[in-house]
Amino acid sequence: MIRVLIVDDSALVRKVLSEELAHDPEIEVVGTAPDPYVARDKIVRMNPDVITLDIEMPRMDGLSFLRKLMIHHPMPVIIVSSLTKRGGEMAMEALSLGAVEVLCKPGEAYTVGELSRELIEKIKVASKLKVEKREAASSQNGQLKPMQALTQTTLKIIAIGASTGGTEALREVLMRFPVNAPAALVVQHMPEKFTRAFADRLNGLCAIEVREAKSGDTLRQGLALIAPGNKHMLLTRTGAVYSVVVKDGPRVHHQRPAVDVTFKSVARFAGKNAIGVILTGMGADGAEGLMEMRNAGAHTVVQDEKTSIVFGMPKEAIAIGAAEKVAPLTQITQNVMGFVT
Repeated sequence: MIRVLIVDDSALVRKVLSEELAHDPEIEVVGTAPDPYVARDKIVRMNPDVITLDIEMPRMDGLSFLRKLMIHHPMPVIIVSSLTKRGGEMAMEALSLGAVEVLCKPGEAYTVGELSRELIEKIKVASKLKVEKREAASSQNGQLKPMQALTQTTLKIIAIGASTGGTEALREVLMRFPVNAPAALVVQHMPEKFTRAFADRLNGLCAIEVREAKSGDTLRQGLALIAPGNKHMLLTRTGAVYSVVVKDGPRVHHQRPAVDVTFKSVARFAGKNAIGVILTGMGADGAEGLMEMRNAGAHTVVQDEKTSIVFGMPKEAIAIGAAEKVAPLTQITQNVMGFVT
């Protein structure tokens, strides 16, 4: 049994989550807590395997609690938060502090049933993760020294897909992009509106411009577009000009946005001028699309098992022969830029 502690100041949310998780025979809700002080005592007494955590709570906010938890008692934490602008920004901060996933509260981006399915799946993955103590925050402001200048990048497209653990992996990869890097399309499994906060956060850390994609955006050097939550992002081309289409559509691998949707469009319109990357993540999303990219002449790189939080998506890509190179996270950007020059 996977032992779960629910931490949320809303009695209704605690009740709903407890009832939904009780439907799965592999999960036991060992307790609930209305604030971090109660949660702290119950962690000691009940020894849960996974915590679901709200961010905005009385007495102590979720971020302060998470920061302390990761120093003194590191364990898998899934953020269940609201979709307010402030909530999205704080959720991104929580991921940087060590939370493994972010989900929306029921009644916002998800119905109770949708949240239940997603949360149960995330809890089962999180329970298997080894969470290590977080080091003190680095004084580095994120502006890494750009790599050597690139040449002949006008028509190059970099397509990146990630899921569980991907927010920090993407930060590591994109912060190493030089200011004149090729245009990038990024798909991170994340709820609606959180992707805007995620893009804004990366934009403040990276030498390139990073923003949430909207239909009609034209691709150019030094720009990375993040697929909006709950929308698919596709590449298209008119003459020599690349742009994106953001649209609704059925979920693929239970995901929207789906990496496969973006990758397959990149295979079609960019072909050998593209580079595909799959980072840490749960499931198989992106493997087929990366295979189509490679078959179309694109170079492909996937993150290795040792540095992946969840070696699901990269493993599936390797299994079908879609990975040209397998590299640790710190060498992903170097490999990508090697294909560009």
